[in-house]
Amino acid sequence: MVKIYKNVCITGAGNGIGRAIAIAMSNQGYNVACADIDLKLAKDTLDLILNKQGSGIALETDVTNTFDIKNMINKTVEEFGSIDILVNNAGVTRTSKIMDLTEKDWDWIHNVNAKGTFFSLQAAASQMIKQNQGGRIINMASVGGKGFVDVSNAIYAASKGAVISLTKTAAQELAKYEITVNAICPGITHTNILSSIVKKRALEQNKSEEEIMKHYVRDIPLQRPNEPEDIAEMVVFLSSKGARNISGQSYNIDGGLIPS
Repeated sequence: MVKIYKNVCITGAGNGIGRAIAIAMSNQGYNVACADIDLKLAKDTLDLILNKQGSGIALETDVTNTFDIKNMINKTVEEFGSIDILVNNAGVTRTSKIMDLTEKDWDWIHNVNAKGTFFSLQAAASQMIKQNQGGRIINMASVGGKGFVDVSNAIYAASKGAVISLTKTAAQELAKYEITVNAICPGITHTNILSSIVKKRALEQNKSEEEIMKHYVRDIPLQRPNEPEDIAEMVVFLSSKGARNISGQSYNIDGGLIPS
């Protein structure tokens, strides 16, 4: 018998991909804990859910702080009775060339993208093991973690490579508890982060933002960037009973941009 999961916690749920995931999961009937470092943005996402008769809570959560992470898991369980699914979506970056990156950049990006993902996974898995009903953990990586070079910076790519590696190892260790762990690797996706990258590169190259976007789209076989909803639909699938036997995988959603 396949367990039907209903309670999901999403980090970085305040905008972009995280908001799209929260709305998509709510539309499927999930209770949604919207966690974000910016409580106002988390509440804005929650309002969109509640306005459509969905169920959820907003949580102020800094994923670089393990106390915040534990509080996020505890509040989710207090509100819904369990945590069945964790979506590790919170992430940061900045646009920079490799020789301009600093130790401060390394610490900031890895603290959110790698450390935050690991300790959120660990805290959620600990609770799922106590519940003894299995669970799903979905990590947000990037095609940059698989070698796509036209990303915001090398440190970001390294942090997402760490997420992919963590996904594989955690899937092996947590399988005995019926907890699956998978990663999603978005390609070029319409978000605020992409807008800031395009703007900076347009200034650097003395080109229009439209020209920069055309450059990105030119290399995508399907000739279109992702919308946040494209990523959200994969989260919905990986949370469903149809994905019960999928674990340790890292799925590209990139319009065919990279082959594996």
